[in-house]
Amino acid sequence: MDITSANCIYMLSIPNLYPVAQRLQGFAADAAFATEEVDTAETVMGVDGQLSAGFTPYITAQTITLQPDSPSLTIFELWASTQKSTKSIYPGAATIQIPSISKKYTMVKGVLRRVSPMPTAAKILQPMTYRIEWQDADPAPI
Repeated sequence: MDITSANCIYMLSIPNLYPVAQRLQGFAADAAFATEEVDTAETVMGVDGQLSAGFTPYITAQTITLQPDSPSLTIFELWASTQKSTKSIYPGAATIQIPSISKKYTMVKGVLRRVSPMPTAAKILQPMTYRIEWQDADPAPI
């Protein structure tokens, strides 16, 4: 079984900035992108010991980690600076193909929530992280 992430393809578009999807490149070696676990339901236990539950909508938070010399940093820098200068939100969209597991993920209505304003300078420059919060992250086979 192949579980490599080396051949993943991450395409990001921001309609008012990059209407044509851009391929992200220059990921960090130990952390290209990651999503956090989500709670899909709210549960409560009644005093009589009966469990009640309900579906709750949720945000899918994703962290993208790029090397400090990644050509894709420009995309995130422009996205963040445009939001700052216009005091407006520019939602993005993405598709992520992971050939090793034959899956594609469609990311819908993403908001750039957190950015690394500059790399940390240590022995060498350290990777930079960006957090996008997505309305939906839907899997499909490829």
